[in-house]
Amino acid sequence: MATDSMDLEVLTTEASDPRYQQIDTLSVAQLAHLMNEADQSVPLAVRAAMDQIVPTIEAVSERMALGGRLIYVGAGTPGRIGVLDASEIPPTFSASDRVIGIIAGGPRAILHASEGAEDDDAAGAAAIDEAGVGPLDAVIGIAASGRTPFVVGAVGRAREVGALGIGLSCNAETPLSAVAEHPIEVIVGPEIISGSTRLKAGTAQKLVLNMFSTISMIRLGKTYGNLMVDVHASNEKLRNRAARIVQKITGSPVEHASAALQQCGYSVPTAVIMLHSGMNSDQATTVLGNADGRLREALQSLESAP
Repeated sequence: MATDSMDLEVLTTEASDPRYQQIDTLSVAQLAHLMNEADQSVPLAVRAAMDQIVPTIEAVSERMALGGRLIYVGAGTPGRIGVLDASEIPPTFSASDRVIGIIAGGPRAILHASEGAEDDDAAGAAAIDEAGVGPLDAVIGIAASGRTPFVVGAVGRAREVGALGIGLSCNAETPLSAVAEHPIEVIVGPEIISGSTRLKAGTAQKLVLNMFSTISMIRLGKTYGNLMVDVHASNEKLRNRAARIVQKITGSPVEHASAALQQCGYSVPTAVIMLHSGMNSDQATTVLGNADGRLREALQSLESAP
């Protein structure tokens, strides 16, 4: 799936902005302010794509509620951004294997440039098969240019197996948009260094992925209000955070919150139910399970119980 240099010239992400033609003559302060000014346009570009983003997140959330996964696929910077976002989900929401990242070139490409791997559309399709993608899954292909063969091949294969195929790019009317069921085009314009899409385009991609993963987790009941009640308390900092969350929800002294957490293996929702109802850990776990793990629904069931 070769693309010649003339194709690149028409992409806004590859364009040269005349405002930046003399950046090599500027001071550090001037460059910093210029980059900061350019970055301020990114959230506005994301907002302009909201009509594409919102229904796509709704579609992803529906599949995840049925047990599906959110799978990011990218090459180079977009691949690393996808892996980064996916890697934050288990500690934040205790949702292992619900959000995963696939990068062209495999795990080694996270730390070492493997840019040639992006040119193989068959490898993208094979990565989808290797991940066992199925009809309940949603696959987001990420490519600033919207033309990366590995990503286009992956999204095309995802759709063939019945998964939701999404394309996130920073150009209009791209091959990725054409193959995706849900195209998302966040047009950030030329970079301060022409073609360096780790800058504004990369920032836009991270902002959009933040929305997908965070909103999906909220819809799955992984928060109570704005509190991360499904935090995986794997270190001292997170155990302290868990205790503060339990204390905030229940109004119990922090020592009681910590004791309840210790009794239930540091499950914040379970500890909350224990302190709210006087139940033991096993009883609270049952109540939570009956509410599909959603703390708000579990507490409401206790309030409405005879």
